[in-house]
Amino acid sequence: MSKIVVKFGGTSVANIERILNAAKLIKSKVDEGHQVVVVVSAMSGVTNDLIKKSKEIDQNFDVEEYDALLSTGEQVTSTLFAGALKKMGLKSRSWLSWQIPIVTEGFHSNSRIVSIETTKLNKSLQQGETPVVPGFQGVSKDFRLSTLGRGGSDASAVALAKCIGADYCEIYTDVDGVYTTNPAINPKAKKIDKISYEEMLEMASLGAKVMQSNSVQQGMMNDVEIHVRSTFTNNKGTSITSDDKISYDKVITGVAYSKDDAKITLIGVEDRPGIAASIFKPLYENNISVDMIVQNVSADNKKTDVTFTIKREDLDKSVNLIKKNSNLKFEKINFDDKVAKVSIVGAGMITHPGVAFKMFKALSDQNINILVISTSEIKISVLIDETQTQKAVVAIHTAFDLD
Repeated sequence: MSKIVVKFGGTSVANIERILNAAKLIKSKVDEGHQVVVVVSAMSGVTNDLIKKSKEIDQNFDVEEYDALLSTGEQVTSTLFAGALKKMGLKSRSWLSWQIPIVTEGFHSNSRIVSIETTKLNKSLQQGETPVVPGFQGVSKDFRLSTLGRGGSDASAVALAKCIGADYCEIYTDVDGVYTTNPAINPKAKKIDKISYEEMLEMASLGAKVMQSNSVQQGMMNDVEIHVRSTFTNNKGTSITSDDKISYDKVITGVAYSKDDAKITLIGVEDRPGIAASIFKPLYENNISVDMIVQNVSADNKKTDVTFTIKREDLDKSVNLIKKNSNLKFEKINFDDKVAKVSIVGAGMITHPGVAFKMFKALSDQNINILVISTSEIKISVLIDETQTQKAVVAIHTAFDLD
């Protein structure tokens, strides 16, 4: 008998018909002898509607009340889902995060799970029940509801799988699994049967929407195997697992892209020790994440240029912080919010020379100019003009025999 955690995304529980369909899937697993904990997202569109309502009250809606408001979406789904399981003859009940409890810490709307008390859930399973838990939320140490940010329900499911000692965690969504790139912009994309935690973490952080990076990181840190599957087909899906279970027959596993970046360049920056810290300290203090960073070599040891990328939504705030920074001297600031980041990911590139050349040649053949380059052991990212994203992804996908 396997113990598993099964999570359903918003499209999988978008309406009553889909909730009943997902409940049938759970019943079949229970009938096969599995012990199942169900984790659910809010019904599709509900969270956005709640956000809209909060903004109609106040554009700066209180953060604690905001979390309490948003958490109701998953709570509604969990009670409907438990009711559906009971209608099908299963013993079930819904649990709120504070009843378990799932304890979090950190900023409201972007908290992280620090502990889960599993005694009640394990007792529920032993009594033959199928617990249904709302994802995306927990309770802070001062007993306020908190939410986990984007991909929070996936993170909830993986954390629960680790804490109850589940054999694996299944993530059900509206796609068949993880693809070599987004099929919407390249119909030649192929489904990946197995991908390592490290590769999936890079893919997720670089723009692949199937999984959020925080949930993949949870799986990697706690060695929880994750299966990504579609609620609407019987296809096998993709397994996210440790690299010792994967045979790397391709140099590159996938091509990811992101269109929510912006580029800032500081020209003629005074070149002295500590200048990088002066640039990035105010951004850190304002919770602005910096991604790609390039500093030109100073020819005269006096002036240099620094280029970096941030999220597009943070561009205005970042520019204002830089201009107000009295510890920073530079001649000019340029910025561009019409850029895209295109990346290749693959553990196979560690042992194969010429990967960067092949990527750059594919872009050159399409007359695509590279603005910034960033690399790691299993990733190469380039910043390009946003209008050339699809052409770049298709060209690179073909160059590495992924079609």
